[in-house]
Formats: sequence, C-alpha cells, structure tokens
Amino acid sequence: MPKVIDPELKARAVRLVLEHRAEYPTTTAAVQAVARQVGVGKESLRRWVAQADVDAGTREGVTTSELEEIRRLKAENRRLREDVAILKAATSFFVGELDPRNR
Repeated sequence: MPKVIDPELKARAVRLVLEHRAEYPTTTAAVQAVARQVGVGKESLRRWVAQADVDAGTREGVTTSELEEIRRLKAENRRLREDVAILKAATSFFVGELDPRNR
C-alpha cells in the first residue's frame, strides 16, 4: 500500500526544488538534494516536480486538473455501464414474464 505523503510536505519539497534548481548543475541533482533534506523518495519528488512543470505550462503533458476530470469521467462511465447492464437484465426478465408462450 502506498505511503500517504502530507500535501504540505509535498508542496514544500516541490517549491524547494523549483526555487533552488538553478543552484545545481541539473534538475536531478536538485531533486536528490532536496529529497534527502526533506525525507522523501527522489523518484517521487522527481515525478512531483515534473507534474508541477506540466501544471505551470513549461512542459508538455496532461495537467492535474485534466487528470482529475479524466478520473471523474471514467468513474461516471463505469457507473453508467453498470446501470445499462442492470437495465438490460431487467428488460430481459420482464419481457420473459410478459411473453404469453411462457404461461
């Protein structure tokens, strides 16, 4: 089960990397230094920084708000498919009940 990271800690770590990125030769070096300092995994922090760059528009990709909308729509789509399956089953049942040949 994934460890739940405090959103404030996550935001602070991303902010530190973005603010101090110019002081390091690469973004990877900045991520590693901040990850050690804050106590989070360097790969997790790297992904958070990449997502922050996407959200800021400095990198190509799907923004956080778009990802949330996609998740919401997929869940709604799943619920609607279940509703349709239930209605199809109910329709089949009632059609069979009303058929005079079954009496």
